Amino acid sequence: MTSPRDRIRHWLRAIYPEPQARWLEDAITQRITAFHAKHPEKHVNHPLHAILTHQDAILITYGDQFRQPGQPHLHTLARFLNTHLRDVIDGVHILPFYPYSSDDGFSVIDYKRVDPALGDWEDIRRLGQRYRLMFDAVINHISRESAWFQGFLRGEEPYRDYFIVVDPDVDLSQVVRPRALPLLTPVETTEGVKYVWTTFSADQIDLNYANPRVALDIIDVLLFYIEQGAQIIRLDAIAYLWKEIGTPCIHLPQTHAMVKLWRAIFDAVAPDVLIITETNVPHAENISYFGDYLPEMGKTDEAQLVYNFTLAPLTLHAFLAEDATTLSQWAAGLQAPPGATFFNFIASHDGIGVRPAEGILTPAEMQALVERTLAHGGQVGYKANPDGGKSVYELNITLYDFLNDPQRPDPTIDVARFLASQSILLALAGVPGIYVHSLFGSRNCHACYQQTGRARSLNREKFHLAAIEARLADETSHQRQVFEGYRRMLAVRRAHPAFHPFGAQAVLHLNPAIFALRRTSLAGDEHILCLTNVSARSQTLTLPPGRWRDLLGGAAVHSGQITLPGYGVAWLRGG
Repeated sequence: MTSPRDRIRHWLRAIYPEPQARWLEDAITQRITAFHAKHPEKHVNHPLHAILTHQDAILITYGDQFRQPGQPHLHTLARFLNTHLRDVIDGVHILPFYPYSSDDGFSVIDYKRVDPALGDWEDIRRLGQRYRLMFDAVINHISRESAWFQGFLRGEEPYRDYFIVVDPDVDLSQVVRPRALPLLTPVETTEGVKYVWTTFSADQIDLNYANPRVALDIIDVLLFYIEQGAQIIRLDAIAYLWKEIGTPCIHLPQTHAMVKLWRAIFDAVAPDVLIITETNVPHAENISYFGDYLPEMGKTDEAQLVYNFTLAPLTLHAFLAEDATTLSQWAAGLQAPPGATFFNFIASHDGIGVRPAEGILTPAEMQALVERTLAHGGQVGYKANPDGGKSVYELNITLYDFLNDPQRPDPTIDVARFLASQSILLALAGVPGIYVHSLFGSRNCHACYQQTGRARSLNREKFHLAAIEARLADETSHQRQVFEGYRRMLAVRRAHPAFHPFGAQAVLHLNPAIFALRRTSLAGDEHILCLTNVSARSQTLTLPPGRWRDLLGGAAVHSGQITLPGYGVAWLRGG
């Protein structure tokens, strides 16, 4: 089972009965043939370590993050990127840019259209000429305003079986819930009231992948995204894809088989397009989406990147406790399989998930994160538990305001502490994902929260281009200081092969207050020792033998020792 065609055949039969599998295989074969004829240039395969390099850093941003009167938002985004970030950012994850009805884009009305307020497909393709693009595939669910669901409400073919209808008296207590909301939503159809499965909200109706026509429509969507220039496809909320009553309905074998099927199809038409899975779950569950290594492809057979969800809560804990011990112990065990790597991030458009820290942080340490969030003006999101109770799911707060008390701002300390947190993100093996608000040290947007009533809005403020550029031009603003510090770290990272995603990584236990990481280039000819002081106190370290030079220019090395000020960072090159 090595060729893409063999894998497609195998995984289809792992998911569907033979007649359905055979029908779907024939339909997929037709699409592969048509794609080859139209895009022969995309049928090129490189191993993952050649596709991703130390120069890769991906910005996570909304398409309308930067706004300018009279200009499509994607034009304004391109202007900001080209003016301020082109020399330090290689990739852009544009959060869902399709027409939507709620959840800031994650309730998609039409998968194949660009929201007209943002621009059009030509604008997307133009961005893709300069940046590696990550598209969202929001395919666990679709908006209730979509043509698919409206057809279902009217009882029209082929949509009658596109969604999951469940008797409300059925026992669904085993289902893992990411929200403290009803799992079933009653809707009025031409055939009376039906209860449809809604994992995330009443406006986000889960698709029925047991129907192979749904699977084929989604395959068409994914191939369309590749045609439009997607180089990385993000599978949103993928863990919940397949439903089987009487099970937890998360991480089911059919879900993994579906991702492997998509990977096999990509390998048949555009092997260098990568899959990234977004699964906000404990670490062992998260990394199960890497799948197995395919030596002939130089990649894994499922996801080539997974979101490193555990990094965020452990980093916050390290700075809150002023002790990097737990973070260091966890990072020492990080190991991606050959042909895959981690997508490292600390902040994103969502809240900061705490479930990935289960079994690593104690209940008291988890509660300390909650208390800090609330004390600094944030909110806390909860999930429903099978016993009817609820537990903390995510922290809704900007990263800058979690780390720094907004009631007692001290830019000298605050900026250093924030940039220290980002140095950990940038130093780790893998590809860094940088939420746009982290570039500026954004504070909580309480006006956004009051306007929407959604806690995640605290971390989703949009900018008028002139206003944010004025802040960046002001040398006294903390936004300017954060931005310049971030650019400096990105530039250094980009220039040194030791930061290659597949370069060797070793955690050094030099001092409880120091997160210490030694990175080595693939060729073994460059070594960089990355030191981050997570405490407010100055720390003096004895370095491993060798000659060391600080690439960031802020630390002096004398007689084999280095002193890092509170929240100081040093990236030391050996040799």
